[in-house]
Amino acid sequence: MTRCKCLIYGLLLVSFITGSAGCARAARDTTGFEMVDSATIDAPFMDVWQMTKTVLREKELQIYTRDKRGVFVAYTPSQKRFFLKPERTRYTLKLERITGDNTKVTIETIEQVFGVTMLTYPGWHDRKTTDNTMALAILDAVKARCEARETENS
Repeated sequence: MTRCKCLIYGLLLVSFITGSAGCARAARDTTGFEMVDSATIDAPFMDVWQMTKTVLREKELQIYTRDKRGVFVAYTPSQKRFFLKPERTRYTLKLERITGDNTKVTIETIEQVFGVTMLTYPGWHDRKTTDNTMALAILDAVKARCEARETENS
C-alpha cells in the first residue's frame, strides 16, 4: 500500500512539473528594438511621396508596400552572415501632411534575422537595431530631391 501511494504521488509530482513548465512561451517582446528618425520637408505630400519612391528604388531596396496614404515598407536584400542565417533590414516610412506645403517623413529601422524554432514557423524575427545610417541617407536624399525640384520649379 505504501508503495502504491509513493508511485501515485510520484506520478502526480512529475505530471505537475511537466504541466507547469510547459514548452510554449510568450512571444519575444521587441519593443525598443527599432530606431526612429524623422524630418520635415518643405514640399507637398504627393511630391514627397514620389521622391521617396524614387529614392528607395535608387538605394536598391525591395519595396514591399507602397500606400498612397503615406506608408512605405522596404527591405534590404537578405544576406547571409558567416554562411549561417539570412539577415535583412526593414524600413517603414510614414509620410504625414502637416500643412499644404509641409510633409513629415518618419522612418523606422529594424534589423531582422530569418529563423525557426521547434515551436514556430520559419519566418523573420526582429533584432535590436544598431545602425541607422541608411535611414539617415534616405531622409537626406528625399530632402535633396525635393529641394532640387523646388528650385527647378521656381
